[in-house]
Amino acid sequence: MTIVCQSCGKTLVRDEISATRKLINRGADRFFCAACLAEYFAVSEDIILDKIRYFKETGCTLFDT
Repeated sequence: MTIVCQSCGKTLVRDEISATRKLINRGADRFFCAACLAEYFAVSEDIILDKIRYFKETGCTLFDT
């Protein structure tokens, strides 16, 4: 099953789904791509990507290692 961004319709990768769950709601069933997450939080996309890297490095089980 393909999961798409609820805002722009882009096909999501697992890290984007995990980021939505980590940053917005662990029980989310609708997800954002990194660009739309950045817009949601009014930050740059680089900050979202840095957060994803950080969560992966610290062993957050929502993210692939």
